[in-house]
Amino acid sequence: MFTAKTNLLYPCLKIYVRLLRPVFCRIIIIDKPELLKQKGPLLLAANHPNSFLDAVILDSLFEQSIWSLARGDVFKNKIIGRILKAIKILPVYRVSEGVENLSSNYETFDACKKIFRDNGVVLIFSEGICVNEWHLRPLKKGTARLVISSWEEDIPVKVLPVCINYSSFRSFGKNLFISFGDSIAEKDLPATISEGARIQAFNNELRQQLEKGVYEIPKDDLALQKKLLERKPSRLKKALLVIPAFAGCILHAPLYQPLKRYTLKKAAHNDHYDSILTALLFIFYLPYLLLLSLLLYYFTHSLSSFFCLLLLPFSAWSYVQLKPQIDS
Repeated sequence: MFTAKTNLLYPCLKIYVRLLRPVFCRIIIIDKPELLKQKGPLLLAANHPNSFLDAVILDSLFEQSIWSLARGDVFKNKIIGRILKAIKILPVYRVSEGVENLSSNYETFDACKKIFRDNGVVLIFSEGICVNEWHLRPLKKGTARLVISSWEEDIPVKVLPVCINYSSFRSFGKNLFISFGDSIAEKDLPATISEGARIQAFNNELRQQLEKGVYEIPKDDLALQKKLLERKPSRLKKALLVIPAFAGCILHAPLYQPLKRYTLKKAAHNDHYDSILTALLFIFYLPYLLLLSLLLYYFTHSLSSFFCLLLLPFSAWSYVQLKPQIDS
């Protein structure tokens, strides 16, 4: 039986991510920001270009807490599984992860329905796979099945299509573009057709909404990437930030470069590189700030050393504002 246990880990992480988000995301452009306040029961149906970073960013942006669905194989380790559930992540298994695990999806769907009944929000990635690209892949049936089965149980859940586009999948500090399609409610689909036809009708409608906002850019089309994804800083901004940006580059290199090398070694050729590197930076950034502040205090014996906790993130933000935005 699913129970939404209260713990401090999730709200603390949400606050932490919100504080550091300006350092990790250069700009976030949202076409309908008022929808970030939308309440449940709500299912966010999104494309999936950048692994778990998609869920982390969306969760930090929405006012209400979000439960996310993630690939089931990461739950094999029981300790990791407990941690993931503590931060509102539930497993969804694919055939490739073992046919014997597919029955567990019913438990996850039941958990989602309970969240909907409690007026909660769930995030699902309707492509069913993460690929670093500017392209909408064919939609799986899982989103439709969850929604339609919820409607059949008289749960008035609405579906909000979410389109996510990144300026880069390899560089730190990226531009992010988020747009929303028109919400889909039970009344928008014919109720008299067969279940299979209803699933197809739902996927057709969802795809139509996602196609409006998911960019279609070939990976080798650098000119189109710059046109759609680049936002150049003004001359005034460059002049004001050039010195703190240079300092930020130098001061953060002892943290960034080793983590980048480690991530390249472990995940250079898969679609989780960017998310893994970002997660490592999130984990180690606060200890790094504290370490530098304590070292400075040790040598200066001045409490002003702890201003590093503010000045270092500002210098990192400055660097992110001026650095190249598109992967060459």
